Order: sequence, then structure tokens, then C-alpha cells
Amino acid sequence: MLMIGIAGTTLAPEEKDWIRAPMVCGVILFTRNFSSRDQLVALCNDIRAARAGEFLIAVDQEGGPVQRFREGFTALPALALFGERYATDAAGALDLAEQHGWLMACEILALGIDLSFAPCIDLKRGNRAIGVRAFHDDPAVVAAFAAAYVRGMHKAGMAATLKHFPGHGSVLEDTHFDVAVDPRRFDVIEREDLYPFSAGIAAQAEAVMMAHVTYPEVAPEPAGYSPHWIRNILQRQLGFTGIVFSDDIGMAAAESAGGIKARIDAHLDAGCDIVLVCAPVLVSEAIHAVSQRQPLPMSKLALLRARATPQWSQLLANDDFIQTRAGLSALSQEFVA
Repeated sequence: MLMIGIAGTTLAPEEKDWIRAPMVCGVILFTRNFSSRDQLVALCNDIRAARAGEFLIAVDQEGGPVQRFREGFTALPALALFGERYATDAAGALDLAEQHGWLMACEILALGIDLSFAPCIDLKRGNRAIGVRAFHDDPAVVAAFAAAYVRGMHKAGMAATLKHFPGHGSVLEDTHFDVAVDPRRFDVIEREDLYPFSAGIAAQAEAVMMAHVTYPEVAPEPAGYSPHWIRNILQRQLGFTGIVFSDDIGMAAAESAGGIKARIDAHLDAGCDIVLVCAPVLVSEAIHAVSQRQPLPMSKLALLRARATPQWSQLLANDDFIQTRAGLSALSQEFVA
């Protein structure tokens, strides 16, 4: 029920012990864990050797400002590029987004990694943490992109994770550093922010990641540990039956729940299946905090495991991959310029 962060480019003995703990179901990787593609493959192999079976390895490889692995990988454009193109070529923009999801997932799967937490389907309305990670400010446009991106990931064999539920785009604050409060009524949030999530769920996205944002007109606590948002809105109203991830409990906006144990308990009790503990300094305490809980059933984790494991050499011999990579790399340069 915990997905944890590790410190460096190789596994320390203590980290192998963490991975073997029955309450740990996965590792999330960051730029600090990457020096080269070969090193990353070796690290993933070591993680698998430490914990066989239904164990997850994940990353945030969205493109644009959030691309943890860069050298040796396609320079993926930020999703906002496709939103800009939508006004003049809607069909072409949606096709490019689908290609982006497919190529991103292919590269990550070829490393032995199961998941990239994507797509980000928050509305593009000025949030400091989201910015160009978002497709567009129009809910209907974002809904179309959500479905297209999920299709692309599924074609590659990767499960999709919609984030950040119920919508992080309409507040200014970055929840890594600040408490974020969205004062809108539920009917407004439902009409705007939930629209893309409904489309992503209809496209069979397997997972949702919660936002550390509080919506006081709807529920008193942040959405990530709100039973109302998870059980009543996400699961009952929207019909979502997949995996619910918390956002990182080390973020400032999660501190309202209390200490590490209190944060984990609050998220799990509210309905999260997997809690992210990204900072290695918090992992030992987090594992101890859940030692008396029942682990997540392995059958649920199977929903998120990679469905394809291409070799990098196979990708480089694939004409579709070569052409898509060249096209997206050129678009990335154009967007930066």
C-alpha cells in the first residue's frame, strides 16, 4: 500500500529491506535515480531482484518540465503545445497527443518500468505547479485530450493514471510548498474539472491520483484524504473502480493531516489504495506506520503492471517509433523556441 522513493542510482542495503517489506508495493523513480539508460535498466533489475511478483516501478515522465529521464530519451513536448494547436487543427492535435502517450509509454516500458503517472488532465488556469503540464483551459477540450492520451498509452501496453482529482488547475498555489484552497461550489467543479476525469474514466484509465487541494464548499479536508471525494464522487458518482493513488504525502499541503502515520492513515481510511512516500527520509517511519494494516491485494496491483516489455533495440528498428520520435522532438524544440 506504499509506493516509496529511493535516494540514488543504486540500491542501498536499507532500501532493499524497504522493498522487501510486505506493505511496500512499489518504487517511484526521480531524476536523482538516473544517470544513463543502462544504469536505469540495471537499477530496475536490482529492484525486481529484491522483490519479485506483483511489484510496481513508476515515474513521472510527462514531458515538458516534468520529464525525469532526458539524456537518451525523446525530448517530449509539454502537453500545452497540443492545446495551442487544437484551435487550428483539432484532429491533428488530438492525434499528436495520442502519439505522445504511445511513444512516452514505449520508452518507459522498454526500461522495465510499469507506469508513468500520466496524463495530467487539470485545467490550464494558471496553477504554479501545473502550468504547461496542462492541455487547455476548456473542459471539453481537455476531455478530448484525456481520451486520446489514454488511448496512446494503452496502445503501448501501459496503464493510465488521471491526475490530479478532482482538479488542481483552478487554484494558484503549488501544493508542494503551500496549502491550496479552491472556494468554488460543487456544481461548478462538476461542470468544469470533473468533465475531463469522466472522459478519462470512460476511456478505461486504470488509476487516478488525488490532489492535495481543499474544496471547503464540498468537503472539509483535502481531496486526497476525503472520503466524500473518493468514495462518493469518484467511485459512486463517476463509477471509477480502479486504483486510487495519493499524491506525495511529503508535500506541504498534506501536512494538515498530522504526522507521517496520521497522513497515511487518513489517506488509506478515506479510500486511497496506494500512498506515495517520495522522500527517502520518510520511508522507514512510513513502513512502521502501516505495519499492522492488511496489504493491498496483489490482484489489484496486477491492473497496473506493464502489459508489454519492448526492447530498446526493437523500438529503434520500428518505423512508427522512429517517425514519431523525430516529429515530437521537433515539436519540443519549436515549443521551447
